[in-house]
Amino acid sequence: MKKVKLIADSSCDMTTLEGVDFSTAPLIISTDEKSFVDNEQLNVSEMLDYLESYKGRSYTACPNVDAWLEAYQGADEIYVVTLSSGVSGTYAAANTAAELYKEENPAAKVHIFDTLSAGPEVRMLTQNIAAYIKEGRSFEEICAMGERDIKGTRIFFALQSFHNFAENGRVNKTVARLGSVLGIRVMATASEKGTIEITDKCRGEKATLKRFLERMDETGYQGGKAYIAHCQAEEFAIKIQMSILEKYPNAQICVYETRGLCSFYAEKGGVLLGFEKQ
Repeated sequence: MKKVKLIADSSCDMTTLEGVDFSTAPLIISTDEKSFVDNEQLNVSEMLDYLESYKGRSYTACPNVDAWLEAYQGADEIYVVTLSSGVSGTYAAANTAAELYKEENPAAKVHIFDTLSAGPEVRMLTQNIAAYIKEGRSFEEICAMGERDIKGTRIFFALQSFHNFAENGRVNKTVARLGSVLGIRVMATASEKGTIEITDKCRGEKATLKRFLERMDETGYQGGKAYIAHCQAEEFAIKIQMSILEKYPNAQICVYETRGLCSFYAEKGGVLLGFEKQ
């Protein structure tokens, strides 16, 4: 009997998934003094408190080729979901490992999904792939359906701080200063290439909530799945949830707290919203 594995990097914000052979490949958050592995043992609140008080540089590292190879071992069919190749080397490392694995296991099938995103879109795709596996779909069907799903979702996120994004070269440092100097929440999305694209500057929670809903409507949301990830901002996340349900009572909404990698970049108060387009 063939062995099927589903693997996501830790930007999916999950450590378990029922009904399938699932595992995560953790990214690592580091300073010059300390490192945090984004796995089930990580205490995210302790990490955030430490990083908030730490005055030096902080950075992240993707799972290396050996880590991916270890995750693939023993499988005949492998589905891998990664955060955007536009902001991380995770996708490239997973692909290199796949080529090496197939050299040793010629009959094995491996497909790497580049979500061109992070957080909610990675989680949504991972759960979709799990559902397709449980339905008994073929490898070719699952690959095609997953790639279709990537094109059918969108993400917007609003952060109170872009400090860590700026320090790691993901956005311009001028953008990072906006929130801290002016008290503005900066809203951004993932571009078609998977890079970060600033879309709005909102003053206060009310304006941010209004813009979230406007962006959903403009992009083609009609009441399907919506995933709201937050970094110690549950109250605001629930306000977004309730506002969506007011307009779309049958919307399938998942609200959850970010884990290590997404918390590092979202920082305290950050909210990420991923959803299905028309």
